[in-house]
Amino acid sequence: MASKPANGSHCYKYCSPEQPTAANSRRKLHVHCNHRRRGGVFYLIFPGVFHRRYLLLLTVLYIVGLTLCARPLLTILNPPPPLPPGSLYRSHELFSKLWPEIQADNASTVELDNLWRYKRKGKEQKPCSNATARLQPVSSELQRYLIVDANGGLNQQRASICNAVAVAGLLNATLVIPRFDLHNIWKDPSVFADIYDEDHFISTLEDYVTVVRDLPKDLIESYDFNISDIPNFRVYSWASARYYLDEVYPVLQENRVIRISPFANRLATSIPPHIQYLRCLANYKALRFSSTILNLAREIVSRMTSKSLAAGGKYVSVHIRFEEDMVAFSCCEYDGGEAEKSEMDAIREKGWGKKFKRKNRVFEPELNRINGRCPMTPLEVGMMLRGMGFSNETPIYLASGKIYNAERNLEPLRKMFPLLQTKESLVTADELNAFQGFSSRLAALDYMVCLSSEVFVTTHGGNFPHFLMGHRRFLYNGHAKTITPDKTKLVVIVQNTSISWDSFKDHMELMLAESDRKSIMVPRVKKSTRKGSIYLNPLPECRCLWESQNSSTPPDLYS
Repeated sequence: MASKPANGSHCYKYCSPEQPTAANSRRKLHVHCNHRRRGGVFYLIFPGVFHRRYLLLLTVLYIVGLTLCARPLLTILNPPPPLPPGSLYRSHELFSKLWPEIQADNASTVELDNLWRYKRKGKEQKPCSNATARLQPVSSELQRYLIVDANGGLNQQRASICNAVAVAGLLNATLVIPRFDLHNIWKDPSVFADIYDEDHFISTLEDYVTVVRDLPKDLIESYDFNISDIPNFRVYSWASARYYLDEVYPVLQENRVIRISPFANRLATSIPPHIQYLRCLANYKALRFSSTILNLAREIVSRMTSKSLAAGGKYVSVHIRFEEDMVAFSCCEYDGGEAEKSEMDAIREKGWGKKFKRKNRVFEPELNRINGRCPMTPLEVGMMLRGMGFSNETPIYLASGKIYNAERNLEPLRKMFPLLQTKESLVTADELNAFQGFSSRLAALDYMVCLSSEVFVTTHGGNFPHFLMGHRRFLYNGHAKTITPDKTKLVVIVQNTSISWDSFKDHMELMLAESDRKSIMVPRVKKSTRKGSIYLNPLPECRCLWESQNSSTPPDLYS
C-alpha cells in the first residue's frame, strides 16, 4: 500500500509503491502529480475536482461576461433607429391630459337635424335595358341542383348567399337553401331560417332562380340522405363567370347536383349585368331578417329614438371591433403590458390553433398600427367624435360584440358620451334571452339599428360596415351619412401626448371634412373590383333594382 509522502502532498495515492531512485522519483512525481501545477491555487482550494472542462467553463463565462458588458456600449455607439410616429399606443396618456378640456368643451358643431343626404345627378343615370331579364324555366326532370356552404360571420355568409343566387342563375340551376358552417370563433349554430325570412327569400326570387329547401328524395337517397356525402367541387376565390360555365357546368350536367364548400368569395365581382342584377336582388330585397329579429330590432330603434328626442329623435351609430378575438387576431398591442400579451396568446391558441406559431409568422404590432390595421379602442373613438364636434349630449348607439375588458375600456367613452346606449341597455334580459349565444342574430340586431341611424361611424372595416354602408347608400339613392376615419393619420395624432385640445380638434375637423368628401363620391366604374363591389357601392349597378322598387323615399325597413 502506498505510503504518504513526508511532505504531506495529496498525490500520495498516485506514487509508485517501490522505492524510487533519485532520478525516476523526480520523473514519476512530474508525471503523476503534474496536475498540481496545472490547477495552481484552484487545486489547493478544490482538491481532486479541478479539470480541463472547468477551464472551458471559465472561458465561456469570460466571453459571456464580455458580451454583456460590451452590448450597452455598442448600443450607445450604434443606437437602434427610433420607432416612427404612430407606432405606439399612447391614447390613454393623451386622454388623461386632455380630459379636463374635453369635459369643459360641450359646444356642438354638428347638428343631427341639419345632416344632409346626397342626391345623384341625372347625367349619371343609365338605361336598364335587359338587366332584369327573366331566366327560362326548367322542367323538373331536367333540374340540376346547387348546394353551397356559407362560412364566416353574419355578413360573410350574406355574401355567400348572394353569390350562390348569382351562380345558380348563371348555371340555370336550382338553389338549395344555403347551409351555414359552424365557425370555431363565432360558434353560432343558427340555420338559414333562424336569421332570414325563408319564405320571403324563395318567393322574391321565384321568377329568376328556383330555390328549394331540400333535394328531391330520389337524389338525396342516392347519397344515403347525407348532403355531406355529395362530392365537393373546389372553386378558387373570385372565380369568373367563364370558369363556372367551362368547368363547373359540365360536372353539374353530369351529376345532377354539385356542392361547393366553402363558398365565401367564390365569385368575381365583375359578372354579366343580368347576373349582377340577381346579386343585387338577393342582397337588397330577398334577404330579409326573420320576424323574430325584425320585431326586436324595431323595438330597439323605437326606444333609441325616444331617448334621442333632444336631438330630434336622431342618433349616431358607432361600430366598434374591439372584441377580444379581434384584438388577438390583429396582433396589435395596447396598454395592458405583459398580462395583455399572455392573454392574447392564449386566445389565439384557442381560436386559431398553431396558425400564429408558425416559423414564418412575424409579429409586427408597431407596423400594424402605422398601417391602420389595429382596432380603434372605445377611448379613441370617443376622442375622435368629440374632436369632430359631437357634444356630450349626442345620442350614441354602440354596435359591437363583447368589448375586451369592457368595464375598463368603455368607461372613457361613457364619460365623453353619457347618452351612450347598447342593445343590452335598451332591452330587458328576457327580451334578449332568445338571442344570447347566437352571434349572428345579435349582429343582425345591431345591423338594423345602425341602418336606421342618422349617422353611421365605422372604425375598423370588415364585412359588417361594408354591407351596412352599401345598404344605406342603396336606400337613400347613393348616399347616407357615414364617418370613416383615416386611421393612418389618427394614430400619429393620438400618440402625440403634447398636442393641445384645440390643435387636436383642428385635425379631427379636417378628417371629418375629408370623410364627408369621400362619402358623397359615387363611384363611376366600368368594371367592378373587389373593393368596389355592389355590397359597398350598389350604384350604378343596382340602380335598376332601385328604380323597380320606386324608391323615391326610403322604404319601410321592417316590411
